[in-house]
Amino acid sequence: MPDRLSLFPPIEPFHAGMLRVSDIHELYYEVSGKIDGKPAIVCHGGPGGGSTPSMRRYFDPEKYKIVVFDQRGCGKSAPHAELRDNTTWALVEDMEKLRRHLDIERWQVFGGSWGSTLALAYAQAHPERVSELILRGIFTLRRDELLWFYQEGASWIYPDAWADYVAPIPEDERGDMIAAYYKRLTGDDRNEQLRAAKAWSVWEGGAVSLFPSEERVQSFSADAFAVAFARIECHYFVNRGFFERDDQIIANIDRVRHIPAVIVQGRYDVVTPMKTAWEMHRAWPEADLRIIQDAGHAASEPGIIDALVRATTAFATR
Repeated sequence: MPDRLSLFPPIEPFHAGMLRVSDIHELYYEVSGKIDGKPAIVCHGGPGGGSTPSMRRYFDPEKYKIVVFDQRGCGKSAPHAELRDNTTWALVEDMEKLRRHLDIERWQVFGGSWGSTLALAYAQAHPERVSELILRGIFTLRRDELLWFYQEGASWIYPDAWADYVAPIPEDERGDMIAAYYKRLTGDDRNEQLRAAKAWSVWEGGAVSLFPSEERVQSFSADAFAVAFARIECHYFVNRGFFERDDQIIANIDRVRHIPAVIVQGRYDVVTPMKTAWEMHRAWPEADLRIIQDAGHAASEPGIIDALVRATTAFATR
């Protein structure tokens, strides 16, 4: 549609660094935009996906101070693909450490896919530190959501890609694909680990957008990205997000009900289907749900970009 908004022009960070957050982990972070602008932090997907330069571009750099970071074990954070001391609640506290390190009082929290999970977990733990929430492709890591994409459901839509996803797993182990992959992704056989990591990662990369992107599939199949992405995702999924209950994010929505929020959801999102966003909307009607009728899961799809940029623009002077 010709009237859709696009990303802001590319910008470079004015500050970047590494922050020690534990005896094991250091986080890479960067700050872009206006030095004294409205603070916003971006929670990338995965877990394990890492940040990209395009994440800066959803915000007006003349109005926002944009903080982007790589979560534990991925991107430029160290050590790479590390699973020890890597939990949802460690990441939540990492965000608090980063906020204090940057001397920010409150910030807008922006996240898609797993980033929406982390954004909500952070906001529920520290609601006083969140000015607004902008969420995309809602994912709450419930068992049914995991089974849909990694066991049966999405397989009916992408049976051709599914054949490649199950290929590394013997037939007698396919009754629990997440467990079977975890065994290989955490095993000692480097070749088996890499094969499993690429199959896991490419499965998701191929289903992300309404229209396929060979460039995205290639980036998801790169060795370093695939190993961190697959290992960390599978680690979180085996541990059920480190939540106390399966529906923890939606059950605790009262903690953030007062925070202005926009939810952007692609109608044809196969990775995190709209059912979850709809259930969150029913539990949290105060949030503004924007359904994009011609989009899947990817943040780079035109309708998703338009809705996210409109949300950041609307909140820019709040």
